[in-house]
Amino acid sequence: MSPSVCSSRGPQLPLAGSSRARLKRPLLLSTTAALALALTLALGCSDGQAVAPEMKLPLVSAMPVTIEDLEDRVTAVGELVAPQHAELSAEVDGRVTELMLVEGQSVTAGDPLLELDPAKRRLELAAARAHVSEAAASVENVRRQVSRQRELQARNISSQSALDDSETELRLAHAKLAAAKADLGVESRALEEATVRATFDGMVVRRMVSLGEYVQVGRSLVEIVSLNPIEVEFRVAEIDSSFVRLGQEVAVHVAPYPDRSFGAKVTVISPTIDPNTRTLRVKAVVDNAEGLLRPGLFARADLGLSVHEGVAVVPSSAVLQRVDGSVVFVLDGTNRATRRVVQLGSFQEGRVEVTKGLQAGDRVLVRGHADLLDGQQVRLYVPEDVAGDVAEDVEEGNTAASAAHLDSLL
Repeated sequence: MSPSVCSSRGPQLPLAGSSRARLKRPLLLSTTAALALALTLALGCSDGQAVAPEMKLPLVSAMPVTIEDLEDRVTAVGELVAPQHAELSAEVDGRVTELMLVEGQSVTAGDPLLELDPAKRRLELAAARAHVSEAAASVENVRRQVSRQRELQARNISSQSALDDSETELRLAHAKLAAAKADLGVESRALEEATVRATFDGMVVRRMVSLGEYVQVGRSLVEIVSLNPIEVEFRVAEIDSSFVRLGQEVAVHVAPYPDRSFGAKVTVISPTIDPNTRTLRVKAVVDNAEGLLRPGLFARADLGLSVHEGVAVVPSSAVLQRVDGSVVFVLDGTNRATRRVVQLGSFQEGRVEVTKGLQAGDRVLVRGHADLLDGQQVRLYVPEDVAGDVAEDVEEGNTAASAAHLDSLL
């Protein structure tokens, strides 16, 4: 092999996707053979000789974008929440005279939990009833006076003004009676509110007061929570939002019971997508008759399989995360890498769905592209086994086989 050949041209590796390799088919055989011959000559050149300018370009690997049907298991992370959770507060002033609750115990709606001096409220209720009786008697007395004034006025013994005054007193007496009855209602309700009762079936989480303590209106007294059923709240990516429906079965998993799945049904689907997270809020109800699940536990919700038909798929190594989002480099016919911002869908075993930014036929770079600039010229990596096959085919004069080997890289 002549040294002058190596020194004048340098080692010419077959560059997949180069302009010479992409000539029209009538010239492909001769072009491929020339590339193969250059590769064969390069294999015989020493390392110390001149290197062609093409060899100084960044070396990259590329893969084509494929269109596939992906089966994606839809899962989401959320937490268990109580459907009802309340802190009961004092609605009347008073001293805590009795505690009928124990933290952690089950309660039924209407069960008494504690009392705020009901004896005092009973006395106030009795006084209100007395005021009602007094006001009712006053009304009856004034009514008799009005009746007499009307008889006298009919006989011209009393003036019209005296009758008017009597009727005014009757209206005032009726107003006082109404006010007394209202006070009676207030005191009756205060007596009821002096006994704090559970507002729903659940469990006592904690109490915030002690026996004998004086509390003001609005003071938190006891916290209760309902545990059966319990809810799991989670968020689903917007791409999977069409997969969620009311009544859908969901498998719920929690860390304390890693080998167990709890069945749930979707009961709430938010009507809007969160604009900040691009997710859909979903709630599902879980039967908790055993009392194993507790609010606050992290939970994983499995909604089953979602089929994405005819979507663009690339290796996950093709995607770079940059300030402006997910980015890939697309190789064009002149071996230039074009930067594109893409939107991603589901991930699956080293592959990722691209929902926007790529189409069938695009070639994306999968190695050597981390530091590239938009529009930068590159050269494709030729595997050693392919280079060896090309050289062997040229040596044997089999140009068709060498063309096939090089064509497999394009």
